[in-house]
Amino acid sequence: MVPTANSTDMARRIPGAQLVIYEDAGHGGIFQYHADFVPKALSFLDA
Repeated sequence: MVPTANSTDMARRIPGAQLVIYEDAGHGGIFQYHADFVPKALSFLDA
């Protein structure tokens, strides 16, 4: 894990990047917030 500011900076520098920050989520954020994560990931990969 990295500080949110570093993630924001990295996403800003990558063309087409999409950054979603899940509050109070650790390494398992994709499991804690799967209902939100899965549709976003599928949409991003389908683009």
